Amino acid sequence: MNRIRACLLALPLAAAGIAHAQSSGSAPASSASDSVLTWKGITLYGIVDIGLQYQTHGAPVSDYFPNGTYSVVTKFDNGSVTGVTPNNLSQSRIGLSGNEPLLGDWAGVFRLETFFNPQSGDISDGLKSLVLDNGKALSAYTTGVDTSVAGQAFQIAYVGFSSPTYGSLTFGRHATPLADGIAKYDPTGASQAFSLIGESGVTAGGGDTEDRRLDESLKYTAKYDWLHAGALYQFSGSTGSTNTAVQVTLGADYAGLSVDGYYAKKYNAVSVSSLSAAQVADVQKNCTTSITPPAAPSAQCYSVSNSLSGTISDNTSWAAMGLYSFDTVKLYAGYVHISYANPGNPYEPGQPIIGGYVLALANDTAFPNDKILQVFWGGVKWTAIPDLDLIAVYEGYKQNAYATGADAGCSTAAHSTCSGTENTASVVLDYRLSQRFDVYIGSIWSQVEGGLASGFTLGETSTVTSTMGVRFKF
Repeated sequence: MNRIRACLLALPLAAAGIAHAQSSGSAPASSASDSVLTWKGITLYGIVDIGLQYQTHGAPVSDYFPNGTYSVVTKFDNGSVTGVTPNNLSQSRIGLSGNEPLLGDWAGVFRLETFFNPQSGDISDGLKSLVLDNGKALSAYTTGVDTSVAGQAFQIAYVGFSSPTYGSLTFGRHATPLADGIAKYDPTGASQAFSLIGESGVTAGGGDTEDRRLDESLKYTAKYDWLHAGALYQFSGSTGSTNTAVQVTLGADYAGLSVDGYYAKKYNAVSVSSLSAAQVADVQKNCTTSITPPAAPSAQCYSVSNSLSGTISDNTSWAAMGLYSFDTVKLYAGYVHISYANPGNPYEPGQPIIGGYVLALANDTAFPNDKILQVFWGGVKWTAIPDLDLIAVYEGYKQNAYATGADAGCSTAAHSTCSGTENTASVVLDYRLSQRFDVYIGSIWSQVEGGLASGFTLGETSTVTSTMGVRFKF
């Protein structure tokens, strides 16, 4: 009976598919012989991951951004950085999962999961890392990057039903099927320190990292012999298609080969950034008055402590990913095509977004032509000796020129609408000292060119980030 319950428990854990700007590494599953933290179908589990990092060009470590630093090159890189960084191979987390047998092979399941930064003890909150840079000069930024991890009490929160025969159907806040795919088909397991597609949630979010996990969503996953399938739908809580999303996936396993295809559509996707000093002044201009007694603040007055600037788009993505396993070697490859268009239902300033933050400034016209971002990768994982993995991976972005007028077809860094590329290469060694404890070391090189280097006014368009650390899983 314990073995049956353990198998049922493993299914919903696998179905959630944790992945990460922010959230790499899957939650450890329990086994019948390893159930000391399971009581009456409730399992406590977690990961603590921390390391020491050196960047040739970077920004100071954030106590709130899930990664601590951004290991690939960014526009706010400003000199070498050495620091203690969290969540390098996996996002540190604490979680509870539940499994209650019902009728036949059906079970009621739930999962709650909280992300934290072990070097600071803070709940992970990428959007807070952004608002802390509001009004600052670029050279004074600490690390601040958009993410779906925005200080919520739970990064994963769902309840539903699961059957080994018919699949799993759950309701709540989920990682998307695309995020599941990145966790499965990235050789580093969507590492936040050693992977472009693991650290940035752009790919797993189908265009914007805030959509790597979706609230108010219904998710289904199933495996039928060699065939596996999944779907997700996000409700908006409002009328029409505004802020809704749909994803579907279909794949197969045969011999050592596993492949999956994906389709994703997201309406009103949001990408946010810190407010410049001029934007802070603009946002606050209606918050003060010389009238005595003072008049009520304008409706356009927002608190800088939770306000950000945002770009809104309707995103469409399709992807193909695969891996082949033989003996001690696994080969990985993937391709994602993302199209960004101006939203059919624009947002106005003051729009609330994830984590209780607010769009003080909303750009609904950023894409005069559709922006096309192509993401591609290939890599290998070699178990050189038992418990030692050697991982090597190349990943890249390619963006089209979507400007109009005099800038049409441009390929320089003068504008973000010009065509551009980003390339990364990484190598990682991971050694398992025991079932629960491993040590790792690795480096990633990254470089941007053309439109993807626009705004890099500090002059650094490449960096090398090296990290060593330890990870404990329970």
